[in-house]
This record gives sequence, structure tokens and C-alpha cells, in this order.
Amino acid sequence: MSKEQSFLDQARIRLLYYGFFLIFVALGALYLNVYFQNQKMLADTALFLMGSVAVLFKYLTWRPDWRSAAHALLIIGTLVNASLVYASMQTVNIITVQVIIIVIVFSYYMLGQQWGLMYSLLNTVPVLVFMIIEYNSGYIISIKPNKVDQSTIIISLFANFILLIFIHSHFYTAFLKNIRHLKNSSREQARLYSKMETAIEKAEKSAQAKSEFLSIMSHEIRTPLNAVIGMSNLLMMSNPRPDQRENLEILKFSANNLLAIVNDVLDFSKIESGKVVFENIRFNLVELMNNICGGQILKAEEKGLLFKLDVDSSLRDKVLFGDPTRITQIIFNLVSNAIKFTPQGNIWVRVTCVEDRHNTVTVNFSVRDTGIGIEKENLESIFEPFTQESLATTREYGGTGLGLAIVKRLLELQELQMTVNSTMGRGSEFSFHMEFPVSTEVLPVVVTAPETKQFSENPLACLRVLIAEDNMVNVMLMKKLLSKWSINPTIAENGERAVEFMQYGNFDIILMDLQMPVMNGFDAAKEIRKMADPKKSGIPIIALTASALFDIKEQVYEAGMNDYVSKPFKPDELLEKLNNYTLNKVG
Repeated sequence: MSKEQSFLDQARIRLLYYGFFLIFVALGALYLNVYFQNQKMLADTALFLMGSVAVLFKYLTWRPDWRSAAHALLIIGTLVNASLVYASMQTVNIITVQVIIIVIVFSYYMLGQQWGLMYSLLNTVPVLVFMIIEYNSGYIISIKPNKVDQSTIIISLFANFILLIFIHSHFYTAFLKNIRHLKNSSREQARLYSKMETAIEKAEKSAQAKSEFLSIMSHEIRTPLNAVIGMSNLLMMSNPRPDQRENLEILKFSANNLLAIVNDVLDFSKIESGKVVFENIRFNLVELMNNICGGQILKAEEKGLLFKLDVDSSLRDKVLFGDPTRITQIIFNLVSNAIKFTPQGNIWVRVTCVEDRHNTVTVNFSVRDTGIGIEKENLESIFEPFTQESLATTREYGGTGLGLAIVKRLLELQELQMTVNSTMGRGSEFSFHMEFPVSTEVLPVVVTAPETKQFSENPLACLRVLIAEDNMVNVMLMKKLLSKWSINPTIAENGERAVEFMQYGNFDIILMDLQMPVMNGFDAAKEIRKMADPKKSGIPIIALTASALFDIKEQVYEAGMNDYVSKPFKPDELLEKLNNYTLNKVG
């Protein structure tokens, strides 16, 4: 017996163990009684049963297979019962009835309802058939039956009563223990459930606190980064001397590295929290791959690497449905890793159409390099968060170790697997398959038409821009940046002032920071949307956010804002947003 077994199974094993001893003693007494009365068939039957019980007891102690032992005992009992009725005694008496009752009770307790019913029928049906035969025509065979005297009946009845009492008493105790155990288990489960609810509540609060902490830290880190990167961009736009440009490039490179680390941590946290939602929009895979690898090619060339992008020509004219943002994230991380861990040699990015079924295509993405390679025993660990192949790799190449973890999680969320082949000192290859639905849309042929309308030299020069921003460094940065486009903005130091400016002034667009004192950007946007003047209430509002909250995009749109730009933003991105929302008005 073991603690893993239920109370009932333990009771069944004990019943067999002690029951074999009682049966053996009872059969021994019965054997002596019938032997001295010269009742050979009954004596042989008792001796056979004693031998069978001894063998089964030995089997149970050698191999604790109580089910097989119980089946064997019931089969032997069934055969012996039939032989007593049809051969040894050729009658149905109280001994036969008691044996049948013991078999029925034992089979139900030991083996359950199904087997209990089967063994009950196997013991009762032959006896009933015998009684019908004897009643109709009498039962006569050539074997002379043994006659049992009163002493044999007394010994048999006494032994049967003892066995019945033992079986019922044993299982009654087991059932009581089981009921008590169930009650205790129920109380324990209720206690554990209560603790689990408390733990879940704490975990939810912890997750919320983590999300808020990430948002605050993101804002606090991104805000100075916005100034560093923004000022670097402004200085580089001012035609610096070659030595100054080199210093500015180093400054910008370091700031972008820090921003990449922050973004990796935020992306991984978002994925782990299950907040990732995959889009299903139209895109052209060839254009997407060119956009992803465009900047990476320059980075590879700066390092002296040969970068080759090979996209299957059959994909050129297809419009696919999928999530280009997540594909970009996956490929960008893989290519960045390849460039990072390849001191010299080549980088190959291949996109191959594996299967084209007209309405769907299966595409294989492969990123191969001639880098340092990965040890076989480390192929699994490199996908763990905050893990690189070795401490030496981390020291030499740096990084958070989150890139491949993000890739793996994004693929797993789409039920996809990454295949890795790598040889130390010769390079690595990361590849995966992805299936896309194909749009029936035909890509239009781009025809360059002559411009019919000429804008002024700077169409944004007369743009009236209201900036709601409380950070003075960011205010200075925005002023300097917008001055490059001949825009002289109006500054509101908080949301309340932005609403006042809108009430008494006219503007074409608002750049709204979200976290400000007195009134935040969300509330300010809502107040502006309530204004009676449709021109003012309908003004385009672009949120400027350094927050890492996962639902920030939804919050921006719920507040009535048109779009958002994440800090630190790229000048080209902001310029594109300004053009999109104001060019028609200015033109």
C-alpha cells in the first residue's frame, strides 16, 4: 500500500490480505472435518481451495496486484460453487446460499458494480437452473453425492458468518474514513480556494502595479531620451562640421540603443501579459521585407558585411492578409541578431513561397549568417528571456537577451515553431513557416503623372499649431524642430491652458502631451470635443506619449484624439502626421 492510493483501495488490499488468512483457517477446519468423515470430494475441494488461497496470498505479497488476485479468487469460488451444486453435494442448501452471498458481496465491494453484477449472475443463474431441473425431472448423474452432517454445516455456517461480518465491518470502517476524509478535503479545498482567490487578487494587483510602474518608468526614461534624440536630430540637420557630425552620430547611436532596450523590455512585458492582439490587414510582403531590411542593410554595410535579401518573385504581385507589424518585429529581431553576432562575412534573408493554394500561401522566412554560431546544448536556452548563449557573449556583444524571447513568444502565440541550425564558428540559420490568406485584389500599376498643383516652398509655414506640454526641455525641442519647417507654435503648459487657448484662439492642429499637471491630455481632449464651435471641436489632435501602458492606443482614441506619436519620435514621422491632418486645409 502507498499514501497515493485511496482509502477504498487500501481497504480492499487489507481485506484480501487478512481475508486470505481467515479463509485458509476456515477451509483447514472444514477439510479436517470432511476428511475424517471419508467425504473424498468435499475434502479434495477444500484442499484445492486451501492451495489456491495460499498461492494467491503469495502472489499478493510478491506483486501487489489486488484486482487480479480478487478476480482469481472470485473465479475459483464460482467454479467451486458450481461443482458443489452439480457434483459434490447435488443439492442447494444453506451452505451454497451463503457462499453465493459472500461472492456477491465480495465482488461488489472489491471490483465495483459492473464486475459485481457479472459474478452475481455467474453464481446465481447456474444454481437457479439446477433447482428448475431438479423440480421438473429430478437431477441424476453417475457420481454419488457427499452427504454433509450437522458438524460440517455448523463449521461452514460459522466460517461464512465470520467472513460476512469481516467484509461488512471492514468496508463500513473504510467508508466512514473515506467520508471523513472527503469532509476534511472539502474544508481544505475551501480553505485553499479562499487562499487562491486572495493570491489571484494579489497577482492582479501586482500586474496592475507592474503595468503602472512600467508606464511611469517608460515616461520618465523616454522623456529625456526624447530630448537627447530630438536634439541630436536637430543638430545633425544644421550642417555640423565632420567632427561634430561624428560625435552626434555616436550620441544618437547610444540613445537609440538605450531606447531599443527599453522597447524590448516593454514589448516582452506586453507579450507575457497576454495583451498582444494580431491584426489581419492587407499588405504586400515584398514591400514589407524591403522596408524592414532597408535600414539593416546600411547597418550591415557599416560593419563591412555583405547583406543579401532574396524574396520569391511569385510573391511580388500578391496581396496578403496578416499582421505586418508583428512580422516586422520578428524579422527585425532576427536580422539585428545576425548582424550583431557576425564579425565578418555575409547575411542572407530569404523569403520563399513553399506552397501556393491560390487562396492561401505558405511562406518560409529564413535568416542566415556567418557569425559566431551557437553550441548545440545552448540552442534551447537562447530563447529564454534575459538569456544569451554565455556570459562571455553578453560581455562582448551586450544586449538584454530579449530579442529571441520576443520572437519565440510571438511565433508561439500564432502556433508556429522556429527551426534553428547552427555550427560554432560558421554561423546560424533561423527559419519558420507562416501561412497567409491571399487577397483577390490586383496590385495597381503605378503610373507617374505630372504634378498639376504646385505648393509653396513650405506648405506648413502658415500652420497654426498648439502644443500642450509641461516639460520645458520638450517644449524647447518642439519649438526648434517646428522652426525648421517655419512653424511658430503656441505653448500651453497643461491641459487646462490648452482648453483656454482653444476657446479664445484659432488653431489648425493640437499636439497633446498626455501626462500633465492640473489637467491631463485625455481630459483636455474631451473638453475640446465638447465645444460648440464645430471647427474647434473637430480640430485634429495628435497625442504625444511616452507611456508604456498596453491599452494606451485605445485610451487615446476613446478620448477623441485622432492619432498618437510615441516619444521619442522621429522628425519624419511627426512631419508625416502634420501633413496628413493639415495639408488639405493649408493647400
